[in-house]
Amino acid sequence: MTPSSETGPRHDANTGTGHGPDHEPDRHDVEVEGGALATFRYGAPGAPPARTVLAVHGITASSRAWSAVARSLPDDWALVAVDLRGRGASRDLPGPTGLDRHVADLRAVVRSLDPEGSGDLVLLGHSMGAYVGLLLAADSPDAFARVVLVDGAVPLPVPAGADPDVVLEATLGPALARLSQTFPDDDAYVDVFRAHPALAPHWNDDVETYARYDALTTDAGVRSRAVEDAVRADGRDLLVLGERLDAALRGLRTPTTLLVAPLGMFGEAPGLLPAEAVAAYDAEVPALEVETLAGANHYTILFDPSAARRVAAAVTG
Repeated sequence: MTPSSETGPRHDANTGTGHGPDHEPDRHDVEVEGGALATFRYGAPGAPPARTVLAVHGITASSRAWSAVARSLPDDWALVAVDLRGRGASRDLPGPTGLDRHVADLRAVVRSLDPEGSGDLVLLGHSMGAYVGLLLAADSPDAFARVVLVDGAVPLPVPAGADPDVVLEATLGPALARLSQTFPDDDAYVDVFRAHPALAPHWNDDVETYARYDALTTDAGVRSRAVEDAVRADGRDLLVLGERLDAALRGLRTPTTLLVAPLGMFGEAPGLLPAEAVAAYDAEVPALEVETLAGANHYTILFDPSAARRVAAAVTG
C-alpha cells in the first residue's frame, strides 16, 4: 500500500489522528488487477493489525459511509475504508465487477495492511459490503480476528422463478435511478439525499460529507461516482448467490457480530434482512452473535451517533 500522488482527500498528520469531524482520511492506493484501488485511513497512522479495521461499504456507497464509526473508535485504532471497484475514487477500475471480484481486490488490501499475516485484523462490512465481507471471511478464514456484519450477509429472499434484475429494480428503486441521472450542480445532487425518507429526518454533517463525496462533475453535469453497470452486476450477485452465502454463514469460525437495523431502506419496518432467517442463523451458527439496534434504519445504523458508537464497540470487542 502506497500513498497516492493523485488529487484526493488528504489528512495532515500534524493535525491529529483523523478521527475528528474536521479531519480528512489519508488516501492510499493498493494495486489490484487493472489498476489501483483507493483506500482511506481514518485514525492512528501506526496502528497495528490488531487495532486496524478493514471497512467495506454498500452497493451504491463509498468509503465516506464510515466517518461516524471511525470517529467513534478509540484514538489508538485505525479504520481503513475502501472505495470498491466502480465506486468513489475507484470508479475507473475496469469491470466486470461482482462479489468475487471485490473479494479478490480486498485480498490485496489485507496483504497491504497485514503483510506478516498475523490474522489480527478486524473486518467490517455494511449492506453489500457485509455480503462481500462474509465471502472474504470464508475465503480467508485466518486473516481476521473478528468480523462485524452490519445489516447484511443474510441471504435475501427471491421469489421462485423471479427475474433477479426485476427484483433488483424493486429493491433498489430510487438508488438505481439516481445513477443514470445528471444534476445541474453539487447542491442539486445532495438535495436528492436530503429528500430521502430514511435520511431526511436524521441529516447531519456525516451524511452531508457522504453525499457530497459521491458527486462527480462531468461535462454533462453532476452525477454519482457509482458506476451503474457495476452496481447492477453486484446487485444481481446478491440475489443469485444465496446458497453460497448460506454456506458461508453456516461455516463461520471467526467470532462474528451481526448488527441488524429493524427499519429498512426507506426508514420504515420491516428491515432489509428477513427476521426469521436472522433468528435461525443466530440459533444455529455458534460463531455468530446477533444484535438489533432499536430505532436504526439501513442507513442510520452507520450515521446516527449512538448507532455508530455501537458499531465501533462491536469492532473493538
